[in-house]
Amino acid sequence: MLRTAILAAAAAFTIWAAPPVDPGSVQKAGMDAATLQRIPKRMQELVDQGLLSGAVTLVQRHGAVANFEAVGWADKEAKKPMRPDSIFQIMSMTKPFVGTSIMMLADEGKLAVSDPVEKHLPEFRGQLVTAKRNDDGSVLLKKPVRPITIFDLMTHTSGMSYLPPTGIKELNTNMDRTLADAVLLYSQMPLEFEPGSKWQYSNLGIAILGRIIEVRSGMPFEKFLETRIFQPLGMKDSHIFLPAEKHGRLAAIYKKGPNGLEKAGDETLGGYSLNFRKGAKYSAPEWGLYTTAQDLAAFYQMLLNGGTANGKRLISRSAIDTMTRKQTGDLRSGHMPNTAFG
Repeated sequence: MLRTAILAAAAAFTIWAAPPVDPGSVQKAGMDAATLQRIPKRMQELVDQGLLSGAVTLVQRHGAVANFEAVGWADKEAKKPMRPDSIFQIMSMTKPFVGTSIMMLADEGKLAVSDPVEKHLPEFRGQLVTAKRNDDGSVLLKKPVRPITIFDLMTHTSGMSYLPPTGIKELNTNMDRTLADAVLLYSQMPLEFEPGSKWQYSNLGIAILGRIIEVRSGMPFEKFLETRIFQPLGMKDSHIFLPAEKHGRLAAIYKKGPNGLEKAGDETLGGYSLNFRKGAKYSAPEWGLYTTAQDLAAFYQMLLNGGTANGKRLISRSAIDTMTRKQTGDLRSGHMPNTAFG
């Protein structure tokens, strides 16, 4: 990949060039090259305004890359420019990889989305649901109408909490337990409502799905992603645990501070980003993936292709159709009005 810096006429405008986009690729995408060039300019405006430290943008249509640019800084304080091959922590965009993995195992008959979670993780047998919260902070528990299912976890309708329980609340920052150990503790938490009765975003639910992937595939969650998704798609820079030789390409995480953008600290998921999750054990299926714009584009294109890439089928067309249909019925779902979940 070309890594030569191109300094534009304006002193504040720094773009690190990706491999030049073939004009034929732009034509194949059915897009206008001049219009596409407005994208990095707009991203740079956001950098100059202090709203972003930097950005990588990739536009792909009909399998053709029409625009691919990097602007700003991967590390503002160190004056380290953003590059097209910069690696990002994509947080909750890890979740689609979990959903895809579950559906791949369903294709193989290793599980059904309708299965009770306890069928694959016996530690969930006997899980209770909160029936009443008392004024003194105590709760009344009861047996749920039915046990939670894989479907419930995938649609955020299980009743599982959003955050880890008291005692391991630091798991999201210090990552000091294995996924198996964490999910065992999650299984002892009471549900917050009857399964299927409400929508509530739950990171723990996605973590549980990651553990089911481990149990049904016979390999660690991160190994399943590597062998079943990353390698077939050529996603060479996608990792749950980032190799040391790629630390230099990681973009820092920023937050809005009183004087503008500042690096997010130890409170960040995974801890301070430039500590590279040193010593981490937890694979964090709900938020743990490192990747690049090019790698993500390969994954998204496979989904758009109906489950195929490079002439090979990774997941069935029927699974893709199921994933992209509304699955939450009339429940109020999502973080905005009039949204639903697949």
